Amino acid sequence: MSAAFETRSETLPLTSMGEARDFFALLKPRVMFLVVVTALGGMATAPGAVHPVIGLAALIAIAVGAGASGCLNMWYDADIDALMARTAKRPIPSGRIQPSEALAFGLTLSIGSVIVLGLVANLLAAAMLAFTIFFYAVVYSMWLKRWTPQNIVIGGAAGAFPPMIGEAVVTGDFGIRSLVLFAIIFLWTPPHFWALALVKAGDYARAGIPMLPNVAGPAATRRQILAYSLVMAPVAVLPALMGFGGLAYLVVSVVTGLAMIGLAVRVLRTTEGDAAYKAAYALFGFSILYLFLLFAVLLAENSLGLMWALPKVLG
Repeated sequence: MSAAFETRSETLPLTSMGEARDFFALLKPRVMFLVVVTALGGMATAPGAVHPVIGLAALIAIAVGAGASGCLNMWYDADIDALMARTAKRPIPSGRIQPSEALAFGLTLSIGSVIVLGLVANLLAAAMLAFTIFFYAVVYSMWLKRWTPQNIVIGGAAGAFPPMIGEAVVTGDFGIRSLVLFAIIFLWTPPHFWALALVKAGDYARAGIPMLPNVAGPAATRRQILAYSLVMAPVAVLPALMGFGGLAYLVVSVVTGLAMIGLAVRVLRTTEGDAAYKAAYALFGFSILYLFLLFAVLLAENSLGLMWALPKVLG
């Protein structure tokens, strides 16, 4: 950890000052929410069905596992979090929770969530959850994030696994449907995070994190954002073309995909002053809504019997 954080940590009390909300914040609840939505999408589009009680218990285990990986990420990143304005008030760098407490909390939730998922669902789903936690907490947080500007690209796989885990809960396996959903999230991650990195480039520079804008420059980052958006948008239409997304999904995926591309073009063309920051932040904000809408519509269509087969619509 950095000298600044070590010096600060020496002055922290030996007992926790954290409240329940501080421990909850360690779980990155906004990320947990997206994990729940995407895992539900994988469960809803999987062939077959699962008992509602088992499905709910499995979903809670997946959410807790996602929170556990976020907690371990915050434990390891406490030194660089203390250097960035965006993260300095998190529970560990602010001194409300001790690093050792966060580590114990994260490990306990990690082990518990994997065990519970194995008991209520199956071993494959549990193994995939364990691998997801390991990938995010170790491969991404401890290695990729501080080593390569492609950290988000490779590390994005961790956030893309929930639909596959969801399908494994239902079927004991995973197939092309959840792989397509994996691809959508994987391709969505770089434009989402690089848009934020354009806005917070100074923060990342102070923390020594090799985000793409700090290594390759803002212009190259803007081109990469557009490139990924151009690939992501048509991939996001595949569920409708493959029959596990209906007419509503087709319309939403096309319209919002075009909006993502339009915002990426705006980011590419807007390079100066506050307008550039506003363009990047607008893309970052809309990208969250984009992913949520895709999976919410998939979930509604598959869970509420609102599916319309695309061949019938066209023909």
